[in-house]
Amino acid sequence: MSSTLLEVTRAAHEDVERLERLIVKDLQNDPPTARDRLYQSHRVRNNIDTIISTTEKLVEIYEDKDNARKDEIAALGGQTATGINVFSAFYDRLKEIREYHRKHPAARVVDANEEYEALLKEEPVIEFSGEEAFGRYLDLHELFNQYINSKFGAKIEYSAYLDVFSQPHNIPWKLKSTSQYREYMESLLEYLIYFFQRTEPLQDLDRIFSKVEAEFEEQWANGQVQGWEKQGRENEDDPAQHTMIDLDYYGTVEELVEVGPEKLKEALAALGLKTGGTVQQRAERLFLTKLTPLEKLDKKHFAKGSHGPRQNGSSAVSQDINSLKHVALMEAKMKKLCDLLSKTIEQTKENVVKKQALTYEEMEQEREEEETQVDTESDDEDQQIYNPLKLPMGWDGKPIPYWLYKLHGLGQEFKCEICGNYSYWGRRAFERHFKEWRHQHGMRCLGIPNTKNFNEITNIQEAQELWEKIRERQGVNKWRPDLEEEYEDKEGNIYNKKTYTDLQRQGLI
Repeated sequence: MSSTLLEVTRAAHEDVERLERLIVKDLQNDPPTARDRLYQSHRVRNNIDTIISTTEKLVEIYEDKDNARKDEIAALGGQTATGINVFSAFYDRLKEIREYHRKHPAARVVDANEEYEALLKEEPVIEFSGEEAFGRYLDLHELFNQYINSKFGAKIEYSAYLDVFSQPHNIPWKLKSTSQYREYMESLLEYLIYFFQRTEPLQDLDRIFSKVEAEFEEQWANGQVQGWEKQGRENEDDPAQHTMIDLDYYGTVEELVEVGPEKLKEALAALGLKTGGTVQQRAERLFLTKLTPLEKLDKKHFAKGSHGPRQNGSSAVSQDINSLKHVALMEAKMKKLCDLLSKTIEQTKENVVKKQALTYEEMEQEREEEETQVDTESDDEDQQIYNPLKLPMGWDGKPIPYWLYKLHGLGQEFKCEICGNYSYWGRRAFERHFKEWRHQHGMRCLGIPNTKNFNEITNIQEAQELWEKIRERQGVNKWRPDLEEEYEDKEGNIYNKKTYTDLQRQGLI
């Protein structure tokens, strides 16, 4: 019965409310793994998009540009061409309902809650390459190849490129005026946006970029954009230097031919030169401006109606400045995305360095172990540990058996005052602690040697009293080296120390 416009409106409002409840219910769940968290974010993003599209349809219905909603409301009130007839409108609608149920006698009421509950378990399809590892790492190999094969790049390793690609301000701005750099920056920005949308679907990228553009416009007007500080001033000082092609990086006409006819034509038009002829002729004509100023060129090279570079100089400069400004804005957006993806970039660097020391078989084995580890972690977190007796945990993270708990006497508590009233559970742990660092530190603080005489003593006063008795006993039975230390002469006779020193002093030994 969704044929009427009012029924469509009611169903749309119901769908919006149900999707809002579904989003709240989904966000109340705490995903156990990073993959489940990513699935949840994409589910919420899809629901938000559905709400937006449904709301747009509702706005169109309420605007009622074709007066369909107004006519339907009037028909419900019984308004016809002849007048108002409420009963005829009522019975016409009743007839329509009966006709619908006659055609669909087996129609059943569909519980929409069951359908939406199934959406909570849905796993959206997210496209990631093998190198990206489901959003954990970046895959910049294609852009890396563009970088090392360009004039603005350098021959570096991929791991070094991951440190450099987010710092375009280190590249001279003259190299950035080429179409090759512009295409590279467009590809890099496009990839980062696509990756960010896949890994952070709930972020509002349009709002982020609007703030970046506002800050960029202010910095560009003040000449404070990093890497472009001198660009605007140099453009104003010397308009003739800013053509569509930078001739400083072309040594011969043959190299300039590779630029292409369209680019050559644009560059010649910007300088007010003739744009006709073959590609070779255009390149030769443009190459003349590298060594010869435009003022000294023969007038035959200039286009008709052109009086030299002054006529088209301002338009060329403005066009070039706008082009460079667009490149600088792309750099600003790229830097912002790199800040948001800084953690992912660091993980990518670590992964690249680690992969350089592994073989293909080891990398495959590590990937399989990571997948199995994620599965086991999710399974373990789903299971709740039942431990009503509060037994100690074993090596496997589960409570030990109760008979083992009773066998070791782990229910008995032993306190040691020397260890700072630390509690030891079980006789075995208590006996072992006399040789451990905590008890040794306590005895050292008391100035008492930790010998076997002090085993089983945990009270500080008792330990001090025993140490005094031991010291007194050592005073009576003290070892006297003069009488008890023995010496032997050459003939094998044994003397104590006192006798030996006396005989040696008399020269008898």
